[in-house]
Amino acid sequence: MRQRKAKDLDKRLQECSAYMIEKPQSADSRRGSECLREGKRSGAESSGADAAAHEHDPAMDYFGPDREGRELFLEIGCGKGQFITSKAMDHPEADFIAIEGQETVILRALEKAKELDGDTGRLSNLRFVLTFVHSMDELFYENQLSGIYLNFSDPWPKARHEKRRLTYRDRLRDYAWALKPGGFVEVKTDNDALYDFTLEEIEAAGYQITEQTRDLHSSSFESKNTTTEYEDKFSGRGKNINYVKFTV
Repeated sequence: MRQRKAKDLDKRLQECSAYMIEKPQSADSRRGSECLREGKRSGAESSGADAAAHEHDPAMDYFGPDREGRELFLEIGCGKGQFITSKAMDHPEADFIAIEGQETVILRALEKAKELDGDTGRLSNLRFVLTFVHSMDELFYENQLSGIYLNFSDPWPKARHEKRRLTYRDRLRDYAWALKPGGFVEVKTDNDALYDFTLEEIEAAGYQITEQTRDLHSSSFESKNTTTEYEDKFSGRGKNINYVKFTV
């Protein structure tokens, strides 16, 4: 859904610039689409790191070289920012990146981060990137990430749009390329049809499901769950929240 442009958008984004990082200038896809079409790095092929290491672009060390050894986690589509700011505050030992393609949406998350931080530096482990994700190698190098979060992504309900869904099998393989061996993807959705589709795509891509439930808030996984604003709203109305986690 196209968002209405926020008032004083450019000025407000500039005021939050300390929490933003630029997409690397060398962001043209280096692997190309053939890698995805051929299904490289499927679950069956992912028992260890790929033999050929990706060329390391220093611009992809978003938190600087002194953060080497810290785990890096990614949220694709950050909404209003409740999830990723909570994760970053709860886990100061790790780093977090949130990606969002719409300026008005990312502005809300940025302003939340700025307000919560209050110049304390406690969110120095969180940064935002204004972009859409087309291919992971535009933003990350191979085996860089420890985990990826997909929270309430657009379900793209029409069958002809299934390849646009963030859990389409080729996208899952693309995520796996950027994940360390043993890294994970967590998916939450209130859309039951998208959840069924996601389970099928995980199986087709060959990955191992480690956690799964159709009612997250009534499950044993609820105690460790970090919610989004959207999730709070609809679970509060009694809507079941689907959840699945798989490893690569």
